[in-house]
Amino acid sequence: MKKLTCLGLSIVMALSLLAGCGSSNTGDTTSDQSSAGSNNAASSSGNTETTLSGVVNTNGSTSMESVMKILGEAFHELNPDVEVKYNGSGSGAGVTSAIDGTADLGLASRELKPEEEEQGAVAHVVALDGVAVVVNPENGVESLTVEQIAQIFKGEITNWKEVGGEDMEIAVYGREAGSGTRGAFEEILGIEDAAKYLNEYSSTGDVIGNVASNPAAIGYASLSAVGDTVKAVKVGGVECTEATVQDGSYAIQRPFIMITKDGTELSEVAQAFLEFAMSADVADLIAQAGAVPPVQ
Repeated sequence: MKKLTCLGLSIVMALSLLAGCGSSNTGDTTSDQSSAGSNNAASSSGNTETTLSGVVNTNGSTSMESVMKILGEAFHELNPDVEVKYNGSGSGAGVTSAIDGTADLGLASRELKPEEEEQGAVAHVVALDGVAVVVNPENGVESLTVEQIAQIFKGEITNWKEVGGEDMEIAVYGREAGSGTRGAFEEILGIEDAAKYLNEYSSTGDVIGNVASNPAAIGYASLSAVGDTVKAVKVGGVECTEATVQDGSYAIQRPFIMITKDGTELSEVAQAFLEFAMSADVADLIAQAGAVPPVQ
């Protein structure tokens, strides 16, 4: 899978695609990074320019970390007086933070639930993501049907030999309750409250790492997180790729959303960042982050 090996190139692309001015110091690239840029708007007289400044607090999905990092760094180049902060606390917390106003923008890697929409949560799709079904590279199984995957995660299929693999008891790994990845995966498969996990982990990285170290393991992870240490099996014969997610042929996919609260006005800088993240001009940056740009 793609990794963020070309952030410098991404920023150059952003600068060439988006109107803006000025250069800036490169911010910290940790998950709690700062991002900024200079997005100038002409005044009504046409003779004066104003520069955005302030802080944008974002909170939520850990699966969106790569997307948030690359968007934040590009926005940093365009708006050097704006600091964009990202906190990866999980999708459920992201929705809550948008509703209660503790973050400017909540982040979730799943659709909003009806009860969340009833509380005023509004979803803004910034990217799409395939949820890859991952196994250890030593596993000879190359493809599973949606039904087989559901049966494995419900504990109805317990040995790899039942799906064409070796005689090994399947070790089922997944995310903790409240994870957007888990919520989307179980909802798509129709196994909410029915999945049986050997181990549950608090991050996508932990799932990947443990599947990579156990030849009998199976798990799931965001497409953007899948690297060479695990193997993504085909689902119904279809690979999990950017192209198959965007055209809808890959069955297990979800949106990456930014969340606002209905009736609550964003700050100028938060509104500018939201519009930036949803613009067609950042499609290449979304792809660079390993996610899939939505169809505009």
